[in-house]
Amino acid sequence: MSELFESRRQRTAQRLGISPLSVPRHVAIIMDGNGRWAQQRGLPRFQGHEQGGKTVEKIALYGVQLGLECLSLYSFSMQNWKRPKEEVDFLMHLYALYLEAIRPDLMKHQVRLVHLGRLERLPQKVVDTLHETVEMTRNNSGMVLAIALNYGGRAEIVDAAKRMATDAVAGKLDPALIDESTLDRNLYTAGLPDPDLVIRTSGEMRISNFLLWQISYAEFFVTDTLWPDFSEADLDQAIRTFAGRSRRFGDVKSQTV
Repeated sequence: MSELFESRRQRTAQRLGISPLSVPRHVAIIMDGNGRWAQQRGLPRFQGHEQGGKTVEKIALYGVQLGLECLSLYSFSMQNWKRPKEEVDFLMHLYALYLEAIRPDLMKHQVRLVHLGRLERLPQKVVDTLHETVEMTRNNSGMVLAIALNYGGRAEIVDAAKRMATDAVAGKLDPALIDESTLDRNLYTAGLPDPDLVIRTSGEMRISNFLLWQISYAEFFVTDTLWPDFSEADLDQAIRTFAGRSRRFGDVKSQTV
């Protein structure tokens, strides 16, 4: 871990009253509640998505301050295409604008953007902007911001299996040598640490097909707060709760965070 990450994690631990080892390396968030946030205020759903986009920017920058190595955000699932066309079209327009608008902050804070998901079905404007932003930040050495866009956990595992099968047919991979690390290297998250902490907003108690392989030993934190209202204080609370957990990783003896 770089000295910059270490110093930020030290400051975070001191401020929250926890051990530096208890600051998670990778936080994954299932962002939920944009529509309900708007509905509660008598607003159209698109205004909830707009406010949710502002929260993304706020929490991403806060993640940098906390010393997170990776922040993964579940932005748009493959199942979300079932939503009304007008809403989907607006979301795609919003993604294109957001991916372009955040570039100065990504570069300023050395954040590296990665995409989790399939490109198929995404509008060309989104694909182009996503590709340009990923390439622009490729050599940044700070926090990784992983955007799960047109993502599905089962689809990710299927895609990894297809890649391994292709390599096996081409003679590049011996099927007998396939193990967990082989699959890891073929996932969208290749090279990233597994999430330590998964946060879900809006009180829903579902994984929703998110990072099914990677969250095997992650801790969960569910809050009733709707995503547009999710704040830095909410993330602090989640980390404090995480720090108080006993993580066993399948062992009998408790292993504190």
